[in-house]
Amino acid sequence: MAEPAGYDILLKGGHVICPATGINGIRDVAVRDGRIAAVEETILPSSATETIDVSGKLVLPGMIDTHGHIYQYVTGRFGLNPDMVGVHSGVTTVIDQGGPSCMTLPGFRKFIVEPSDTRIYAFLSAYLVGGLEGHYYPNLYSPDCVDIDATVRSAIANRDLVRGIKGHAEIGGFARWGIKVMEMAAEIARRAEIPLYVHFGTLWGLPENGANGEDADTILERVIPLLKEGDVLAHPFTRHPGGFVNQQGEVHHVIQAALDRGLKVDVGHGSHFSYRLAKKAIAAGVVPHTLGADMHGYNTHVPAPAGTPEEHYDDENHPFKGQARFSLTQAMSSMMALGLSLEQVVPMVTINPAKMIGLTDRVGSLTVGYAADISVLDDNRGRFLLRDNEDTKVVAERLLTPAFCLRAGKKFDADAVILPRAVAA
Repeated sequence: MAEPAGYDILLKGGHVICPATGINGIRDVAVRDGRIAAVEETILPSSATETIDVSGKLVLPGMIDTHGHIYQYVTGRFGLNPDMVGVHSGVTTVIDQGGPSCMTLPGFRKFIVEPSDTRIYAFLSAYLVGGLEGHYYPNLYSPDCVDIDATVRSAIANRDLVRGIKGHAEIGGFARWGIKVMEMAAEIARRAEIPLYVHFGTLWGLPENGANGEDADTILERVIPLLKEGDVLAHPFTRHPGGFVNQQGEVHHVIQAALDRGLKVDVGHGSHFSYRLAKKAIAAGVVPHTLGADMHGYNTHVPAPAGTPEEHYDDENHPFKGQARFSLTQAMSSMMALGLSLEQVVPMVTINPAKMIGLTDRVGSLTVGYAADISVLDDNRGRFLLRDNEDTKVVAERLLTPAFCLRAGKKFDADAVILPRAVAA
């Protein structure tokens, strides 16, 4: 049977950057039946049912957010609406970091993955309870609350959805239980043959650094030997103790050796991110492989639902009160403001996360025949003020903002209420 003539959608005249295929220039991108049909220097508008002029915009493979918290309602205030974080923020794929567990994964599949327009994967929590609000209930995160066998079975049985394991290497857990939980998380990931994504930096606050003789600056050197090639070190630029930069302001001596043996680095922007410490680490040669936004209900202001008194919804006492808005595109702008090029940053949200989850055969590329997951961004020029959660301010000369995306050929405007607003410097 002959191929049907014509395209459904034509993106005309955009600056296409696709590290997977090596394209970096003005191209037209055509979509048919929800898949990439052609990427050419010129495609006639008459060949498409709908032509969208994207001149002056960036056209990227559908962006992949490697660090989402989207198990809405089940994970307390952490869980945001997946499509708000995803397609309505210009992001076609979101990886939930540690929301579901082996116990709660069926609900995650049924109520989050299946109804969402966004493509969703998960790094399964090493803990039985998953990503509940651990700063309120730390005893749920002890070694007694990990079932290695059950979690391995769940990961293997749900390989289509589970692409890794989430673990936490932070001073609160170490002061309470030592390294045991991390040893268990590493065993789960090793037996399931998937990456382990490790949170570094203070998380559950108490006990604080020094409690029970624990020193946050020793956590990295104790955890890294547990890890295998392809495992991910998250929050390298955290403002909290236990990250890549020690309390003397030096990049930890074990980092380069870890990178040399194939460990990866994910920014995990969020509330932890520090421009001050990021500058130090990048100057020392630490260039992240992937870039997650790490938005959740404690660091992202979501307007109260209709009929809910604002004072009842916006908890004045939550631990990240008053933090700035951010998004995946804002995190990309942060990286460029720190001196990285656009060509260095785009792989962090496209082909590199596709490699991290072992799905380069379907995401992270504008390869003809792949699902038409495409992110279109505005590339704003000027002087824009960015700030982190230490209130350090930097001036960005380029600010990326999402315009719209195509997810399997369906268009979604970037209209999420959580998207940050540009602030002129």
